[in-house]
Amino acid sequence: MAYSIKAREKFQLDIKELRDAGLFKEERYIHAPQGAEIEVEYPSGASLKKVINMCANNYLGLSSHPEVVKAAQEGLIHHGYGMSSVRFICGTQDIHRQLENRLTEFLGTEDTLLFPSCMDANAGVFEATLTDQDVMIADRLVHASIVDGMRLCKAMQDTFKHSDMGHLEEKLQEHQDKRYRMIITDGVFSMDGDLARLDKIVELAEKYDALVFVDDSHASGFIGKTGRGTHEHCGVFGKIDVITTTLGKALGGASGGCVSGRTELVEMCRQRARPYLFSNAVAPVIISGALKVFDLIFKSTERRDKLEKNMLYWRQLLKDAGFDIKEGESPIVPVMLYNAKLAQDIARDLYDEGIYAVGFFFPVVPKGQARIRTQLSAAHEKHHLDKAIEAFIKVGRKYNIIGKNKKEIIEMYGM
Repeated sequence: MAYSIKAREKFQLDIKELRDAGLFKEERYIHAPQGAEIEVEYPSGASLKKVINMCANNYLGLSSHPEVVKAAQEGLIHHGYGMSSVRFICGTQDIHRQLENRLTEFLGTEDTLLFPSCMDANAGVFEATLTDQDVMIADRLVHASIVDGMRLCKAMQDTFKHSDMGHLEEKLQEHQDKRYRMIITDGVFSMDGDLARLDKIVELAEKYDALVFVDDSHASGFIGKTGRGTHEHCGVFGKIDVITTTLGKALGGASGGCVSGRTELVEMCRQRARPYLFSNAVAPVIISGALKVFDLIFKSTERRDKLEKNMLYWRQLLKDAGFDIKEGESPIVPVMLYNAKLAQDIARDLYDEGIYAVGFFFPVVPKGQARIRTQLSAAHEKHHLDKAIEAFIKVGRKYNIIGKNKKEIIEMYGM
């Protein structure tokens, strides 16, 4: 059947409405490896512009590290380009299991299973381990991939108010009739940058005989004294039943994710998780690069320590300048703007000043919570951050938002 003219017109109207509402997302083309400074083509067809990257998940600065690149090249030569198969048929090489063992050691768990991405891990883990006799109790701000994974599972779904331990306890009491209760949370909440209260969550889980699931994608490699994650930071290392995380952020920045945790739960994912069973194995070149990443971070906490220093410095610069930011202990530092169009306009002006940052708005964040999410990297030097704050101040003055609180910004620009 030919593409419906009626459908085409409706989609065109939908796209126009996104543009008119200031909700249309534009992609920018990077003509360089990932790093603190990148060359960007924006808008499409424009001359390349060198800018400071303030919005990458390249937390440890390893995405283009020469030793990681070299290891990836060697992996390409020795293990090939792709597996052309899923894991249980003929898609498992020796290096896949090596990386799973390194992740298990790093995360302090019992076993680990690689997935094509953390989104795939989150899509598969709940359906593979829970049934309609169970309940999933999730923090209301968990990542969208967790929400999607929960939708695929037949277990009952419930939520608790963000980081509200009293409300979580009420939910655990309410669901004592269920076979299993699984508490579900991000380790670091990716939009706000705050950390889950894992010490209290584990305490409640032990009191009410519940399982604990943590997506630690925005923590693995740099949160905690040795960068093992939020469970290390909160003093509950080894006490989390299921951890999912990614190789696509601090741990090399390519792709790939995993489910790590109790042996039996990981084995259930190996047997039943559909994204694992029906997706090609992670490419050898990525596995080889990731193994080198772990060599580097096991050797020293230097990059993790520098990232923390950069985070503290950047947070103080924004505070001193008078911006409305979200408090937190992570290198995710949102500058709150509340209005979607304002967020896009400021991001565009920052780009003109040589700073690459992106406006976040609905549906990525709730309506009326638009922001520019800045992210720090160990690749940033002090001069990068000093230049970035100069640009933020210049653009902030243009829009008269410096020193303004949420109410004042909304009064000027609306939600």
